[in-house]
Amino acid sequence: MRLENAVASDVLERILSAYGFTMQKELSDRLGIAKSNVASWLQRGQVPGNVLVQCALDTGTDVNWLVTGELENASQNISQPETTGKALYDEIMSNGGKAVLRRIMDAYGFTLQKELCQLLGISSGTVSTWVRREYFPGDVVVACALETGVSLRWIATGKGEAKKTTAASLEQASITLPKMRLESGRLKAIGSWSADPSMFNATSVSAAYIEGIKYSWLVDLSQTEIGNGRWIVIVDGSYDVYDVVRLPAGKIRLVNASIEFECSLTDIDVYGTVLFTFEKHL
Repeated sequence: MRLENAVASDVLERILSAYGFTMQKELSDRLGIAKSNVASWLQRGQVPGNVLVQCALDTGTDVNWLVTGELENASQNISQPETTGKALYDEIMSNGGKAVLRRIMDAYGFTLQKELCQLLGISSGTVSTWVRREYFPGDVVVACALETGVSLRWIATGKGEAKKTTAASLEQASITLPKMRLESGRLKAIGSWSADPSMFNATSVSAAYIEGIKYSWLVDLSQTEIGNGRWIVIVDGSYDVYDVVRLPAGKIRLVNASIEFECSLTDIDVYGTVLFTFEKHL
């Protein structure tokens, strides 16, 4: 766990910096604890996880920076919580037990407590104690936020979004495909088009977005063994979209709004199968 490798004195200095304090007494007053408690952190060599959680939520400071000091800028520029200081601490501590355990497991994507125990190297009895005593496992909450990227505020309190949508995450969550225009039986490259990966059955796809006059099509280019369905087919060097019906003796029927005919499989070439048809409403 990354918290175990953190130097307590350095973490404390970053906490003081995040609050804008210069003295430990200012911090103890803000947290509503005895000054001796702060000194004991240095003696034990570890700052409690719940203090890190409160500081991050109190000040908007990146918890990764508090723990490791690795970020150039400590501020996340997030909105300040409605509660701060002792009130925020009390809110965090009141969110212990089963509720916070459920959010931790959801963040990791676990369905069984056994999976969490194996990851953290702790016993099932320890987790049961959290639930029975309504305990808030601050160190685990911080580690979970660092490892999963899930919102620290959500894990700690259940408030806000579990994971914020950013431009970077949107880019990672989309697939960029070639965009082409179908004109007079020819395909012309006109740029790119972004698609949601859930539109495909496989994680790795070979596809293209084909734009027509009234309709557009998302086409899977990996399918070349033609069957019943909608396909982009090449006939005598000309591309077009057809609804295809397989017939006996190696024959197929090709149908679209302009034409219907039968031919042999050897008379055509396959460009790809149509996954989606998009209609323009002008």
